[in-house]
Amino acid sequence: MHMVSLGKSGPKVSAIGLGCMGMSGMYGPSDRAESIATIHAALDAGITLLDSGDFYGMGHNEMLIGEALKGRNRDQVQLSVKFGAVRDPAGAWLGYDASPKAVRNFLAYTLQRLGVEYIDVYRPSRLDPDVPIEETIGAIADMVKAGYVRHIGLSEVGSETIRRAAAVHPISDLQIEYSLISRGVEDEILPVCRELGIAVTAYGVLSRGLISGHWQKDAARGGDFRAMSPRFQEGNVERNLALVEALRRIAEARGVTVAQIAIAWVAAQGDDIVPLVGARRRDRLAEALGAQAVQLDADDISAIESAVPKGAAAGARYPEAQLVHMDSERPK
Repeated sequence: MHMVSLGKSGPKVSAIGLGCMGMSGMYGPSDRAESIATIHAALDAGITLLDSGDFYGMGHNEMLIGEALKGRNRDQVQLSVKFGAVRDPAGAWLGYDASPKAVRNFLAYTLQRLGVEYIDVYRPSRLDPDVPIEETIGAIADMVKAGYVRHIGLSEVGSETIRRAAAVHPISDLQIEYSLISRGVEDEILPVCRELGIAVTAYGVLSRGLISGHWQKDAARGGDFRAMSPRFQEGNVERNLALVEALRRIAEARGVTVAQIAIAWVAAQGDDIVPLVGARRRDRLAEALGAQAVQLDADDISAIESAVPKGAAAGARYPEAQLVHMDSERPK
């Protein structure tokens, strides 16, 4: 496994990370034993970066990872955790709290659930509209000084917020959606990150399975986020799956899968881009890891981007009710 620096201030991490959200119900039921086996397989393959959020399954995801890490060398794993989303017992989303008091409270519970003494990269999941980013980052910086956090990251924020955060404390990386059909980061956010030496940990590299080559229309069921995601809705999903078929022709000509060429495209955007693959099963993980062997030249990149042009996706990447909370999507 190739290792890269997570920005100029961050740790050395594997060039591919494992996003664990889907192991805690966001995409419908998951298998606990298979989830743990997948985490073990990722670690055995050389993946060191595990990404979670304390609100994934209301703590379930952190406890799952904590169980999977038992008996493993903690110092060989980098744990990236998002915080700030507030939920009720029924799982409803109530908003965000990234106040200094909330930072300390959320972190205390995260350390307990994971069974660790520190978090490698700690980040607010979204910009709290009621709390200046300087206060949030300052509170995390206090936890860095206390030894509970090693590095500070950001998630789904725009260029102005990135600059303000970086003025308070070094930022290792920005976590944001980046894929062939989600390229908005390229316009302003990615250039600012590169100017400041901030890496990008790219989630949604397969657009929640939509461009994996495995997705079929109407596959989402109750309890699956995709059932209400605009890109999976009637009228949009057909257009998006047509893009996948165009990508499939390129992948088959190379003797690789659609998922592998889509992941390889993200990885080819720069050494400062770390794809997070959201595999919930060992077979999907093995397929994703195969992307490491796919080397794309300029002609390949051109063909891929001709098959899936920038801005070609039908539908927004989140429902409107969630987009309003995303600083990264606000008009400049």
